[in-house]
Amino acid sequence: MASSKEILKDALNLTPAEKADLIDKLLFSLDKPDRELDELWAKEAEDRLESYDSGKLRALSLREIIERYR
Repeated sequence: MASSKEILKDALNLTPAEKADLIDKLLFSLDKPDRELDELWAKEAEDRLESYDSGKLRALSLREIIERYR
């Protein structure tokens, strides 16, 4: 089996399109579904929407956000 250094050396010789395809496949291999994490994010989204709907949370425009952090 080739070492990661050998694989990288070979990968650096790929065309840009081949590199992009390889990167996409590598990233996809890391992105495994996590039901518990998905449920936590769904609950967070529901809580934020409820807070917005009830007036406890307000939306900011992009301009307001940029001004805040200048």
